[in-house]
Amino acid sequence: MNHAKNNKFPLYIGIFIVLLLIILRFGLFFLKSDGFSGLSVWIPALLFGFIIFALCTSAFFAAWVYEDCKKRGDDPVLWGLVVFIATPFIGLLIYFLRRSEIKDICGACGHKISLKAKYCEECGTPVKKEDNNVMVKQETHHLKYIAAGIVSMALMLMSLTGFIVSAASGNGINTNTASNGRIWNTGVISMNYNTYTDGVWKLDFKSASEGFVKERIMTITDADTQLLHADISCKTVPDGATLVLWLVQDDVVKSVDITSLSEPLEYPLNDFENGKVFVRLQINGVENTVSEICIK
Repeated sequence: MNHAKNNKFPLYIGIFIVLLLIILRFGLFFLKSDGFSGLSVWIPALLFGFIIFALCTSAFFAAWVYEDCKKRGDDPVLWGLVVFIATPFIGLLIYFLRRSEIKDICGACGHKISLKAKYCEECGTPVKKEDNNVMVKQETHHLKYIAAGIVSMALMLMSLTGFIVSAASGNGINTNTASNGRIWNTGVISMNYNTYTDGVWKLDFKSASEGFVKERIMTITDADTQLLHADISCKTVPDGATLVLWLVQDDVVKSVDITSLSEPLEYPLNDFENGKVFVRLQINGVENTVSEICIK
């Protein structure tokens, strides 16, 4: 007994280390990405919790199936993997439709026989009921795995519900183009490239969802003399489509319609302070656009 526990101890330590590394990576990514570009930590935490508890649910039920297979003489590794990969809902359904009956050993010839059998199918020896306690053999085993799986499933559903409700209500999601914080876009954009090198932001996109915002944080070092240079060309402009440039720094918000620039824009920055500023392009229907923006 103690030897078996000692063999499992490194496994428990390994699982704990892996989960700890995942949590640390999650936290570092959140800090580095400024809140996942407009999401509060609560929303990705709920999604992260859903994934972790879903994996735990599959693992616990797969562990129970593994032990059950050993009792029935089936392949425990194969069925454990089936339940883990196919999710408990599908995997357990397949397993219960397929699993073998628990059998006993004939005391006369050693042949495996059904617990309900009255005689051995191999040698014909009668089976005494007092020697074949069906109730003991078929009682539920390893309840700790089932209980842990049910708890993990409940936490998984709670995390998923919280994530869906938060996302649907918009709580914790920043979509305000004029806000002094990173923006989260719920739409999509088709880009050729998006680079930021040596203070120059180059964005080339084919199309985007209505109101999609691409942003870049730039730095103003001398607000009195520096200008924001924007060389932008919109090759496809449907009726009513626009491309708007936003500059946001604390309470200072400026916007310029740059849909049809005849020459590169040079925008003064004397209304801003030295420091970081959000530079945003709000895409409202324009397509096949090439832009190059910098502060100098």
